[in-house]
Amino acid sequence: MQICFSKYQGTGNDFILIDNRDKHFPSENSSLVEKLCDRRFGIGCDGLMLLENEEGFDFRMRYFNSDGREGSMCGNGGRCIVAFAYHLNIIKDKAHFIAVDGEHSANISFPNDQLIVSLQMQNVSEIETGEDFYYLNTGSPHYTKFIENHENFDTYTQGKAIRYNQRFNEVGTNVNFISGNQNQIQVSTYERGVEDETYSCGTGVVASCISAKNQFKTESNHFYVKTLGGNLEVYFDHKGADKFENIWLKGPAIFVFNGNIDI
Repeated sequence: MQICFSKYQGTGNDFILIDNRDKHFPSENSSLVEKLCDRRFGIGCDGLMLLENEEGFDFRMRYFNSDGREGSMCGNGGRCIVAFAYHLNIIKDKAHFIAVDGEHSANISFPNDQLIVSLQMQNVSEIETGEDFYYLNTGSPHYTKFIENHENFDTYTQGKAIRYNQRFNEVGTNVNFISGNQNQIQVSTYERGVEDETYSCGTGVVASCISAKNQFKTESNHFYVKTLGGNLEVYFDHKGADKFENIWLKGPAIFVFNGNIDI
């Protein structure tokens, strides 16, 4: 069987995209998904996504981690699947789709001829505040921690220690480290399911901006974020306390190549 796919990346977070509207892809085969995601023996990516039909929506997004298991929401993946749907002529400049965490809206623009996707994320109303961390769910669970700077900081080792500690060992969590101040921050991510540092993480960037809003007590609701793979923006309405609504994640969604692979 031959699978046609496209490769996309959003600030270095890279994905395999498959048009599965005819349900030809064996999504229950987790070992196949894991193999396709493998960077040495497969295509290579942080995650695989299926675009499927869903009544009442432009499409359904199904996201699989590189370990082969169907995962929670992926923000950069959501932006990339919107770009994929645009190139398939499913949508024009707006999208309304459904993912594992519910409905999402998105807008496409082309400043300087670069495809930019703005993706509306789920509202956040519960944030755990610890002595040196925040813990919240932005479609995926995130443990955020502030550090002095990212120079020579070991995101992999520090993130893995938290992800596999007594609290998170069984279910896991994504871990984000934040430096900077006010509304300009840098974020690094240890991502569960990938079990490694990734170049970027959309839900993690959103979680980090919300955490920075609380940490720095800044008046701004528009954040500019540097990640290993590029720059993103996050803006939202802060309704007081731990209530954040109308949350948007904005950044590039870049087509890399199309391909075919025999399975």
